[in-house]
Amino acid sequence: MKEKKKGFWREAIRVTQENDPAARTAFEVVLTYPGVKALAAHKLSHWLWNHGFKLLARMHSQFWRFWTQIEIHPGAKIANGVFIDHGSGLVIGETALVETDVKLYHGVTLGGTGKDKGKRHPQVHRGALISAHAQLLGPIEIGANSKVGAGAVVVADVPEDVTVVGVPAKVVRVHGQKDEQTILNLEERREASYHSSHSK
Repeated sequence: MKEKKKGFWREAIRVTQENDPAARTAFEVVLTYPGVKALAAHKLSHWLWNHGFKLLARMHSQFWRFWTQIEIHPGAKIANGVFIDHGSGLVIGETALVETDVKLYHGVTLGGTGKDKGKRHPQVHRGALISAHAQLLGPIEIGANSKVGAGAVVVADVPEDVTVVGVPAKVVRVHGQKDEQTILNLEERREASYHSSHSK
């Protein structure tokens, strides 16, 4: 997730204005967008978490959960330039990693699947779009520029630049096209990978 460092506020305003035509001014974005507030608060929570103030970090994150309806665990790693639209009900777990230019909508969960320790939440790569109420569960990877449809339940890795929908989520587009053979091949590999990782 190495990237050229850009200021949080500059990137937050940029992605909000790029993705929401209702965002008229930078001042409006800073004052009225709960996703921006939640991400800004997470910067401090994450700093506290990494410097050993874990209880204080959790208390701080819960305070902002109350004000924004967005729950981000202080341990989660989130790059600058992430866009959260609306945000109500959004949950990001402790070991999640979210790269720049990712778009997350309300009701999204980046969650775990049980009581496993270590890496147990999703990694969402640059430019991915996660639609409303999608549930991404376990230590899976969501490829760069991929799209997850509204209400999808994703329990296996999603390759780059594909669209997945459904419960459980299946590939329906590759590079924006409905290429049946490529989709079939990808789904066979995803199925094999899922069963391999869950048989250990």
